[in-house]
Amino acid sequence: MTERNATIASRVGLHARPAAIFAEAAGELDLEITIARLGEPEDEAMDAASILSLMSLGASHGEVVVLRAEGEGADAALDRLVQILETDHDAE
Repeated sequence: MTERNATIASRVGLHARPAAIFAEAAGELDLEITIARLGEPEDEAMDAASILSLMSLGASHGEVVVLRAEGEGADAALDRLVQILETDHDAE
């Protein structure tokens, strides 16, 4: 299992536009990717491609989340998703 930590950069946290951008990118990948707040049990992780899951996660600006995936291409996929989370999409 590949794992990456990411700090939420968008000023409004992982809501609305940032969540939609992230969910779309995660959904385009042929991997099952989960997301959880840092410190939460792995079995409570949510589907990273679900905008509803992302918004219910309630991750705020500056919070750290954990992304997990398994399979071929997981390293590159998680690196790309970390970039999305660590970009302030509200500033664009």
